[in-house]
Amino acid sequence: MALKETVSGFRGTFGNEPGNNLTPYEIVNYAAVYGEWLQGQFTKPKVVVGRDGRITGEIVSELAINTLLSMGVDVIDLGYSTTPTVEMAVTHYEATGGIIFTASHNPKEWNAFKFLNQKGEFLSSESIQILLDNLSNRNCKFAEVGALGIRTQVEEEHLYHIQKVLEDDLVDVAEIKKAGLKIVVDTINSTGALIIPPLLEQLGCEVILLNGKINGEFAHNPEPVEKNLRGLMKAVVKEKANLGISVDPDVDRLVFVSEKGEFFGEEYTLVAVADYVLRYKKGPVVSNMSSSAALTDVAQKHNCQRFESSVGEVHVVKKMREVDAVIGGEGNGGIIYPPLHHGRDAVIGIALFLSFMVKSGRKASSLRNSYPDYYLSKNKVSLPQSQIDQVIYNLQEKYHKYKTNNEDGLKIYLDAGWVHVRGSNTEPIMRIISESTTPTVADNLSEKIMRDIGAMTL
Repeated sequence: MALKETVSGFRGTFGNEPGNNLTPYEIVNYAAVYGEWLQGQFTKPKVVVGRDGRITGEIVSELAINTLLSMGVDVIDLGYSTTPTVEMAVTHYEATGGIIFTASHNPKEWNAFKFLNQKGEFLSSESIQILLDNLSNRNCKFAEVGALGIRTQVEEEHLYHIQKVLEDDLVDVAEIKKAGLKIVVDTINSTGALIIPPLLEQLGCEVILLNGKINGEFAHNPEPVEKNLRGLMKAVVKEKANLGISVDPDVDRLVFVSEKGEFFGEEYTLVAVADYVLRYKKGPVVSNMSSSAALTDVAQKHNCQRFESSVGEVHVVKKMREVDAVIGGEGNGGIIYPPLHHGRDAVIGIALFLSFMVKSGRKASSLRNSYPDYYLSKNKVSLPQSQIDQVIYNLQEKYHKYKTNNEDGLKIYLDAGWVHVRGSNTEPIMRIISESTTPTVADNLSEKIMRDIGAMTL
């Protein structure tokens, strides 16, 4: 069992002993420090909350909601929801913040708090640090009986989310309806089942739903990567469908399967959507430093520039705002489309991708084949936190003849590809991610850097 309280967020495995796991003690404490943080900024805080389909979701949300109400904070409770729906609801209801109770792609034993600010965006690392600093503070003030918060329950907020997606000027509803697409969807026993089928039905698609019962008993590992989606890939072929779609439990990651039953590639979700958006809206594109160079190729094709940010959605959003990006995201299947909101959103990603398919007259496999093949190699080495900064400095000195970026660890742009080395926020390890045009070369790049690290830490 585990508990992780870092600038990356608060998450843990539910149950067992307090202090080492996510128990009611931790849940109440997390809600209280967030409520106190909001009260330091707003006279009358109002928070939107929602949860994914996890088994512990109701317990976690009820404890947190009642803690906030006890502090005099008003709560708008969406119940079952998705991360992007909650993010949009914060501004829809002019709230001062939000919480999504979800552990994203982690197994069913896990749950977590995703905290939002007044814009419906993730809290900065500086704001999370304030919450961390206050976790041991037991001096939070609770409201008197006459000043308790008010709870408002809102059902079907996902319909507002769908409406805003369908109203976007790059979503061609008429053309998608005309195409009469047949789509297999795997919503992994979580809240994607609430929003994706009705979205597709409003787009005139025939939907075959897999794992659509919202019970948190994930039918397979919930991370939407190829090895976990064999059932979806087979179903697309069996049903003679035009496309397969999979999301993670809170619906902020999106991947596709082509009509041939072939995995489109999580890195290529953003690549394809950016390719479509840049045909109509020219401007900068942003992804994190560990995302594929295929996005750079697409940006250059449209005479646009790709910018790189530190790893993490909050950093991608910050960079997008700095450069006024028209599209951005992460290579794990995260699409951030500013006209809707600044958060990863599988729902708008689906609508934009379908628009691309039908307007281009191309099948998913044809779209994927139009992009160059890149291969990522992901590795890690055990290393004490105390040594990480020195190792990164030494690597930068060793590879000083090459272009580098030290915004988040160190990224080295080599002749055969790139390597990104960074310390973990949650474990005493260094992550090494490399990319090249063949798997062998990508692996060799990582192995070379790992040998360098080994020699530097003898």
